[in-house]
Amino acid sequence: MQPKKTEPKKPSQNKDEKRKNQPPADSGKKSNLLRNVVFWSIIIIMGALLIGNFAGGDEKLESIAYPELKKAVDDGTVKKITEQGMDLTVTMKDEEKPSKKSRLLEARLPDAQLIDTTKVEYESVEVDKTAETLWSVASIVLPLLIIAGLFLFMMRGMQSQTNQSLGFGRSRAKLFAEDKKKVKFSEIAGNVEAKEDLFEVVDFLKDPKKYLGLGAKIPKGVLLVGPPGTGKTMLARAVAGEAGAPFFSISGSEFVEMFVGVGASRVRDLFEKAKKNAPCIIFIDEIDAVGRRRGSGMGGGHDEREQTLNQILVEMDGFETGQNVIVLAATNRADVLDPALLRPGRFDRRVNIVLPERRDREEILFVHFKDKPVDDTVDIPALAAKTPGSSGADLANIANEAAIIAARSGRKKINGNDVTEAFEKVAIGPERKSKIMNDRDKELTAYHEAGHAVVGHVLPDSDPVHKVTIIPRGATGGVTWFLPPEDRAFTSIVEFKDILARAMGGRLAEEVVYGRQNVTTGASSDLRHATQIAHDMVTEEGMGTKLRDRAFHSEEGGLMFDKMTRDRPYSDKTAEEIDREVNELLGEAVQRAREVIKANRKALDALAQALLERETIDEEEINQVLKGAKLPTSAKLY
Repeated sequence: MQPKKTEPKKPSQNKDEKRKNQPPADSGKKSNLLRNVVFWSIIIIMGALLIGNFAGGDEKLESIAYPELKKAVDDGTVKKITEQGMDLTVTMKDEEKPSKKSRLLEARLPDAQLIDTTKVEYESVEVDKTAETLWSVASIVLPLLIIAGLFLFMMRGMQSQTNQSLGFGRSRAKLFAEDKKKVKFSEIAGNVEAKEDLFEVVDFLKDPKKYLGLGAKIPKGVLLVGPPGTGKTMLARAVAGEAGAPFFSISGSEFVEMFVGVGASRVRDLFEKAKKNAPCIIFIDEIDAVGRRRGSGMGGGHDEREQTLNQILVEMDGFETGQNVIVLAATNRADVLDPALLRPGRFDRRVNIVLPERRDREEILFVHFKDKPVDDTVDIPALAAKTPGSSGADLANIANEAAIIAARSGRKKINGNDVTEAFEKVAIGPERKSKIMNDRDKELTAYHEAGHAVVGHVLPDSDPVHKVTIIPRGATGGVTWFLPPEDRAFTSIVEFKDILARAMGGRLAEEVVYGRQNVTTGASSDLRHATQIAHDMVTEEGMGTKLRDRAFHSEEGGLMFDKMTRDRPYSDKTAEEIDREVNELLGEAVQRAREVIKANRKALDALAQALLERETIDEEEINQVLKGAKLPTSAKLY
């Protein structure tokens, strides 16, 4: 049932108009900066004026008492006296500038004996009383203002630090803005079942009466689980775009701090905000950052992460219930989450988001190529068929790389070669054409990759060879690429054994052509890959001989302290048996690869020579060169 269509709210338009009238967010910062500049400029100017006033030229003049000055005038040693207010400036004979100063105090008294102006040049200068009064007042007031300004500046800095410390325990969740571009479910390709589960949550928020009338309760938590790049966060954005309810988004790592109790405080603050805006949605991305199983850390029950997890558990389903707050969380490590977090009543619904199938990959590619100019040589269905196991993020990367390659070549449209090059770049790494190999290394690489191709081409349960190249890609010197003809949900024992044999084909081709003593390190990644597959066959899939139908799973993740204190789920004797089973599988793969290469030596030489000539060979050419290659009758199939 489709959700009811709601008319857009008029208040949102008013909000947009208010937002347009409001100044930009950084205008406050600019005004504060301007205010600080003006404040300090005034202080510097006033200080300079005061220093200039008190440190003028008068401080260099020698002080002389008024009686002494009068006596000097009588003796005829004074050339000129200048009167300015209560100050007298004295210029002695044989001097060009004043050298002495005196204060006119008793000269203003009625009975005071004044200087005889007939014996000396006497000049009286009028003084501006207003300026003198202002300077007198300024000399007292300005220092007080400067001290008060510095005090206020220090107080404001202390207040900002106090605000920061008080906000340390507040939630950093972002409220989904209404004016941002919204993502809809219709814009997301694939994940049909996941979208249906999430659409019910959206529909519940829009029309709760339809569910409450039947006694249904709103789910408290929805956990999105899937491999990286499958679209968990994008689906959460679509929920925000469709719900029309407040949507708080936060990452699990934003809760945890080095101080114990901060994470729990942020959880409380987040849920308090959510309850005020209920009904609403809280989205916690990468919840495994705080939701890991308790009791495995060195800090015991008192470390910060466990305190945060405990608070999340209480808020989701604690003593206080009945809040219409839905918690939406995403993780790709659901196996490490605490059981109390996964129980019904907290995360009531678990939505598994898997890697897209062929039909879904085709839809995803059409979405990503929709706004890109492409020509008729771009075959989206063929590309979807060649990308099994790719996530939505991988497909988006292929489309983006194709556009970059076309732009780098100066073309206005993306062609089929651009898409193919982008696909290979994402899948197996970029070509390193700048790396120059000598003739011997080039020949050895050709035989190594030809060995993989011959073994994979001959064995009946192996995937077809898609392409072989001796051009270095990524960290490899060459690549032999196998692609399954269709998507597979399961892998059988015979298919695993063919994978092991073709992985050993490169090392065995070097051994057959150059001898056992001349094999190189080029097969190191092949050997690691084959050993891991054989070990998983025995311990995870129960595909051994003596240890068949038994699994010996051990947790790969977790802290180092957790691995040290936890016993492995099998004994030392069983570990020896596991090693023996793995050795038998790898030995069988080596024997099969050796027999296939020896029986098809001519095909191996032909393919290696073709690689030396053309460097890269696709599937059609490989089938033509290996047309006569056959499985020897002595090769063990199973």
